[in-house]
Amino acid sequence: MTDTSTTTPKSAPKSRTTKAKTAPAAGMSFPDFEAFAMPKMEVPAAFREATEKSIENAREAYAKVKSAAEDATDMMEDSFETSRQGVVEFNHKAVDAAKTNADATFTFMKDIMSAKSLAEAIELQSTFARHQFDALSSQTKEMQELATKLGTDMSAPVKEAMEKSFKDLKLN
Repeated sequence: MTDTSTTTPKSAPKSRTTKAKTAPAAGMSFPDFEAFAMPKMEVPAAFREATEKSIENAREAYAKVKSAAEDATDMMEDSFETSRQGVVEFNHKAVDAAKTNADATFTFMKDIMSAKSLAEAIELQSTFARHQFDALSSQTKEMQELATKLGTDMSAPVKEAMEKSFKDLKLN
């Protein structure tokens, strides 16, 4: 059988060396300890002036950095907008070229299917190849010119910002 009786736990013995700690009452101050007392001294005027000048220089430097950051942000926004517009224009040109080439190919296929002789088919093939070569040459030239223009337009804001930065550095 199991024993169901309970025993009361013994309380821990009280330590004889513990003393009750009390916090200082509100409104009471700690006693002054000479070891922690700060001597009262006045800051020299030269040190105060140097500190004020350093603070003023820091404010000026912050204003310059803030201005430079705002200029850089504006330049990046201009560059991104210019590149976005240029890429859209470039893509339109590419789609137009692809459509033109696809239309020419479909026309060629229709014509070659209606050719009545081998000589006529060869003639159509030669003509198509010549026209496609000329068209591709012209499209490539247009795309190259557009890409060059896009590169120039995209670098213009960066170039202007760099020139302004160097000009500002020379003035300082």
